[in-house]
Amino acid sequence: MMDIKYDEKGLVPAIAQDIATGEVLMLAYMNQEAVDLTLETGIAHYYSRSRKCLWKKGETSGNIQEVRGFYYDCDGDTILLKVKQTGVACHTGSYSCFFNQVIGAEGDMDTLSRLYGVIAERKANPKEGSYTNYLFKEGIDKILKKIGEESAEVIIGAKNNREELIYESSDLIYHLMVLLVDQGVTLEDIYGELKGRMK
Repeated sequence: MMDIKYDEKGLVPAIAQDIATGEVLMLAYMNQEAVDLTLETGIAHYYSRSRKCLWKKGETSGNIQEVRGFYYDCDGDTILLKVKQTGVACHTGSYSCFFNQVIGAEGDMDTLSRLYGVIAERKANPKEGSYTNYLFKEGIDKILKKIGEESAEVIIGAKNNREELIYESSDLIYHLMVLLVDQGVTLEDIYGELKGRMK
C-alpha cells in the first residue's frame, strides 16, 4: 500500500530521471488518477496545473516516457520515476528541462545522453540545413558509409597523434549515435549490453 501524501489540491510533485544515465529530465505533478494510469500502463501520466487536466507524456509529440521504476521519498510527498525517454523530455527541444546551468559540470553520460536527445529530436522534427537531417534523409546506406569512413579516420588518427585520435573518435561516435537513433536502438540498450560484459 503506497503512502503518498497529496497536497490540498490533490497533487504531488514527480521527478522523471533517465534510467540509463541518471540525468534528471523534468519535474511535473501527478494526481491519484495519473499515478494509477502510470502504474497500470507503464507510461508516465501527469496532471497539468495550467490546463487542469490529465495528460500522457508524449501523447502528441511522441516523446513518451516508459516507466522502469516508481519510487516515493521518505516523507511520501515526492515521486521519482526512472524512465526510458523517447526523443526529448523538454518542450523547448532540449533533452532535459534542466539546461539552465548556474554551477557544476556535465558528467560524461550526460553528454552522450544529450547528444542522443538532440539527434532524436532532429529525426522527429527536421531542421533545414541540419547535417544530421541530411544523413537521415539519405538513409541507412549513407550512414553506414560514413561510419566506415570515420572508422578508417580513427585508425589513421591513432597512428598520427593524440589530438587527431580524439577528433576522429568524436566524429565516429557522433555518426554511430545517428545510426542508433535511425535503427531505434537506445543508449539504455547499449549500456545493458556493456554491463553484461563486465560480469
